[in-house]
Amino acid sequence: MALALAGLGALLLGVSACGRRSEGPLAIALIGDRTALDPSSVRLSAAARTLRGATVEGLVAFDAEGHIVPAIADRWIITDDGQSYIFRLRDGTWPGGSRITAETAAAALRTALAQLRGTALGLDLAAIEQVRVMADRVIEVDLVAPVPDLLTLLAQPELGLPYARRGAGPMGIARRGGVTELSLIPPEKRGLVPEEGFSSRARNLLVELLPAAKAVNRFNDGAADLVLGGRIDSLPLTEQTGLARGNVQLDPVIGMFGLLVDSESGFLADAPNREALALAIDRDAIIAAFNIAGWQPTTRVVSAGVEGDAGTVGERWVGVASEQRRALAAERVTRYMAGGKPAPLLRIAASNGPGTRRVIDLIATDLKAIGVIVVQVAEDKPADLRLIDTTARYGRASWFLNQLACAVHKPACNAAGDALLAQARQTADMRERARLLGEAEAEMTAANSYIPIARPLRWSLVRSGVTGFALNPWGWHPLPPLAALPK
Repeated sequence: MALALAGLGALLLGVSACGRRSEGPLAIALIGDRTALDPSSVRLSAAARTLRGATVEGLVAFDAEGHIVPAIADRWIITDDGQSYIFRLRDGTWPGGSRITAETAAAALRTALAQLRGTALGLDLAAIEQVRVMADRVIEVDLVAPVPDLLTLLAQPELGLPYARRGAGPMGIARRGGVTELSLIPPEKRGLVPEEGFSSRARNLLVELLPAAKAVNRFNDGAADLVLGGRIDSLPLTEQTGLARGNVQLDPVIGMFGLLVDSESGFLADAPNREALALAIDRDAIIAAFNIAGWQPTTRVVSAGVEGDAGTVGERWVGVASEQRRALAAERVTRYMAGGKPAPLLRIAASNGPGTRRVIDLIATDLKAIGVIVVQVAEDKPADLRLIDTTARYGRASWFLNQLACAVHKPACNAAGDALLAQARQTADMRERARLLGEAEAEMTAANSYIPIARPLRWSLVRSGVTGFALNPWGWHPLPPLAALPK
């Protein structure tokens, strides 16, 4: 699944800097704001996920490359039918010294699952039937149908397990003025066996939460060795990094980047009219505007080739010239206006970064050519369409379709596709599940509640010599590996 974009990670847009010493704190500019420091929300921003993932462990966690590693659970087994996961918890303590037990961990997991109901991540986890205590340090997660990516889901920061509203690490967090300092908690303070030489193999992280432009400036000025959290809205800012002697690293992510219908009124009330917008957009021009080798346009809801993709739904309008597509779209706009209605005026909610403005300007030009007027509004304002830019949490067709489920996003959702998707979640046979997911994708595609453009882009600035950083297929970078110095 990652091969199509794998070459992006090695893309060099600047000149490597001299290597930095590994001793001393690592300065990180994290794109985001201070709301990322609020641990109570389960609808986390990208920056909040980064901080919560470092300070509130779940049963399992991610390493730098996105692989699963032990956390509160030090080992686990999966039954042959894939419908039961049994976790043995580590022999340690919660913050404050209370012993980690199956009862306390199971209670925290049940709370996290309940809080996620009504979200796409909640649907990803909907096959969990119960969380059972089996022994003092053993819990079992029972499923109504196999979830091959359950460990990846349980490693999500939203599935971190706080105790008495405090996270179990592996990092502690402190505020130092405008800087957030994170440090690895020594094993003995987590109820674990002390490790000789631990302090010499760990460094603190000094994290500043900053707007993208300021984060890039910090890197340019040499005040930060790492910038995390870059998206397409801020990608043009990396054009400055020749002066900063920096490297731009792009993660090999999949996900959804396109327009989500936010209103079913007026022109957007009918699926053929929504399809007219999809027909009119010149995706190749959007791709060309960013000059990223290997970045490809798409008209599909689901990224091609992911697990669970039956291959029954392909790219749309293959072989149809852009002029023909635009003529068909314009005809639908003309038909809509035939009864004396004014030209459709659509508000697109999007961030105000330079990359986003570039995309919206191109879309506005395309839609103006068919008689549709577009204005951009702020992300938090009411809108007719919303530019979404989200990375997949796991590489299966179900993730993409869950984003469009009626329980998650009601406007223009497709009841038939939703029913097929719900049926697929309950189906143990993986071939049958793939068939149902293919039918669900076909229904949701025809509904045109989402207009795909391309895969997302995720970028970081990494100074030469920084250790603990790796390209990540999920598009975010855990902090603990950055704090652990190589032996």
